[in-house]
Amino acid sequence: MSAHNEETPILIEDGLMEGGSPDGGSPNGGSIVLEAGPDAAGQRLDQWLAGKLGPDMSRSRVQMLIRQGAVKVGGQPVNETKRKMAAGDRVSVDMPQPEPAEPQGENIPLDVLYEDNELIVIDKPPGLVVHPGAGNWTGTLVNALIHHCGDSLSGIGGVRRPGIVHRLDKETSGVMVVAKTDRAHKSLSEAFADHGLTGDLKRAYLALVWGIPMRPTGTVDEPLGRAADRVRRAVVPEGRD
Repeated sequence: MSAHNEETPILIEDGLMEGGSPDGGSPNGGSIVLEAGPDAAGQRLDQWLAGKLGPDMSRSRVQMLIRQGAVKVGGQPVNETKRKMAAGDRVSVDMPQPEPAEPQGENIPLDVLYEDNELIVIDKPPGLVVHPGAGNWTGTLVNALIHHCGDSLSGIGGVRRPGIVHRLDKETSGVMVVAKTDRAHKSLSEAFADHGLTGDLKRAYLALVWGIPMRPTGTVDEPLGRAADRVRRAVVPEGRD
C-alpha cells in the first residue's frame, strides 16, 4: 500500500493504472482511496471527487459511479451525489474495467495523419460513415478505429471505444480528430462545443460547385427531415425548421 497524505490518492491495488495516475491517464479498474482534508468540508461529494481524480474524470462519470454504488465514505456505500463532505472523510472508489465496445473492430484501411497515446487524426474518405446506425451497422469509421487502435483505447466514459467529438457526412471527405482517452475526449469535446470562439480550434470547409449559381448569395430556409429511404436527410414538408 502506498503512503498517503491529505491530497494524494492511495492506489491500493498494484498496477491498477499502469502508466497512469490520478492526474494523468484514465483510471480503469482497481480501487482508489482518498482522505479529505480541511478544505473539503462542505463541498459536494461529486464535485470534490471530480477535482481529486484528475482532468480526465468528468463530473458526470463521477456521478454515475456514485449512483452505481462504486463510491464509499467511511466504508459505507453512498448514492447521493450532493452529499456534503467533512474533513477526515475517507472515500474509496471502485473503478470498473472498461466494457467492450458494442461495435466490433473491422480491418478497414485508414489514412492516418497523426497518432499518439491520446488521440488519432485521420483523413476520412468520401463514402465512409462515421457511426454505426440505421442502414450502416458495420463498415464505419468507428469499426475501423476499434480494429486499428486495439488495446491503445483506454476507454471513453468507461467503455473501450474511440471518442468521436465531431462528424463528417458519409459523402464528405476531410480531416477528423478522434480521442483515445477520457482526458482527450473531455478536452476535445469542450473545444468543438466552443466552436473555436475562445480556443485555438479552427475549422474550414471547401465546397466544389459545378456551373454558375444564379445568385451570388442567398439563404435556404426549408424544413429538414428524414428522406423516404430513412437514411438520408432532405427537405420534407413535415420536417423541422
